Amino acid sequence: MLPFNLKMSHTSQLFPWLDYKNAPFTKRIKRRHKTFWTSPDAEEFRNTPLQKFGSLANLKQQPNWQRVLSNKANAMHFAAMHGCKTPLIYWRGRNVESINFSALPPQFVIKPTIGHSCNNVFLMDNGYNHMDKKRYTYYELTENMKQIMESNPLNEILIQEFLTSESGEYRIPTDYKVHTFNGEIARIEVIYRTGPGKGTVNVFDTNWEPKENIGKKYVNGDDLAPPKCLPQIINQAKTLSKAYQIYVRIDFYATAKGAVFGEFTPTPGIGIGFTNKADRLFTFYWDEYCEGMI
Repeated sequence: MLPFNLKMSHTSQLFPWLDYKNAPFTKRIKRRHKTFWTSPDAEEFRNTPLQKFGSLANLKQQPNWQRVLSNKANAMHFAAMHGCKTPLIYWRGRNVESINFSALPPQFVIKPTIGHSCNNVFLMDNGYNHMDKKRYTYYELTENMKQIMESNPLNEILIQEFLTSESGEYRIPTDYKVHTFNGEIARIEVIYRTGPGKGTVNVFDTNWEPKENIGKKYVNGDDLAPPKCLPQIINQAKTLSKAYQIYVRIDFYATAKGAVFGEFTPTPGIGIGFTNKADRLFTFYWDEYCEGMI
């Protein structure tokens, strides 16, 4: 793939896809978001347990079936069905007052099945939340979860395993965000988080060659070392992407257990926040590998 530090005027004849004016990737993501989530059945469909469809073949007969995988519990089930590692689930449900905290290990993660941008995610370590650097009692955690449920009664709460880093540390995990197009990987965006919405980024291709930043939110970081489980991340991302078919960002964590699946994001930032060059690059991949798909 052509590095984007070359000047457009020197490459347009050899690479005509670089000549896109107002590349439509962002427009396509906005259109997809509207199509996915403004239909009357959208929220109910997203929160339908994957098991109720009986089989993946039955699921894929549904219009825009990928919507159901925006539910994090469904996404993990789908990933596990395709051979990916997922976090252990300690508790799942809506009646948060029934949670027996004394039965949980000292480290655990709380997250809703519907959410984005690390909102309402708690990385608990002996009462300390690594995400916002605050301590919480069980009562305070329960009250927070009750507020989440009040905002969307179809939501569920997941309490899951707190995965350690490859070196065995409990900390905010590094996100390996793989931008995929029907089995092809365009970029791997690595987010080194220090808190919700805070951190640095580096971007790579599948050969771990550094590439230009594709977003406008984070500045570049200093850590250029690949994770030990990079081959797993790449292979699993390709497998899941081929099963998912349309463009999707697939998140992974590099852990002491190897590569662990995080979630699917079919409309990252509703298409907003990408650089112009990233928009052109992703438009090329879409046209090349996802032609005619939503």
